[in-house]
Amino acid sequence: MKNDIIKPVAVLVSICLVVTALLAYINNVTSPIIKDAEAKAASEARQEVLKKAEGFTLMNEKNLPECVREVYRADNGAGYVFMLSVKGYGGDMKLICGIGSDGVIESCKTLSHAETSGLGSKTADEPYRKQYSGKTADTLDKVDSISGATISSTAYKKAVTDAVKAYDIVKGAK
Repeated sequence: MKNDIIKPVAVLVSICLVVTALLAYINNVTSPIIKDAEAKAASEARQEVLKKAEGFTLMNEKNLPECVREVYRADNGAGYVFMLSVKGYGGDMKLICGIGSDGVIESCKTLSHAETSGLGSKTADEPYRKQYSGKTADTLDKVDSISGATISSTAYKKAVTDAVKAYDIVKGAK
């Protein structure tokens, strides 16, 4: 009777240990590959929003606005790239915004979002994002919200506004 219980438990424990060891090994092998792919994608996104840049340096500036997570300075002085995160209607929206050395927004891009399909997700589409190109701190109020998705578009605009505020903070920093 005891053998009837112990044997199946021992087999299940053995299977669990083998599967756990395999998962740990696979995670160990794929983790650096995933990290490299993420770094490459981030580098390509920085280049996409600030095309004239020739390389980037991460800045360690403090006291940045709420939505700004990281700031990169273009090595050739072309401007700055801001990694942004803001709470939208469906969850966090991760954005990237390139601002030229003259304070003009070159481009914005949505990296990830969980907004409602067909409504808030339109903030990731070209027609909405393109409104920000060429804007400055003085002209950001001219960006139109998306009808039916005011929470998402307001959050997007807040993140970009924070990037513009951060630009004013970092433009003189070394």
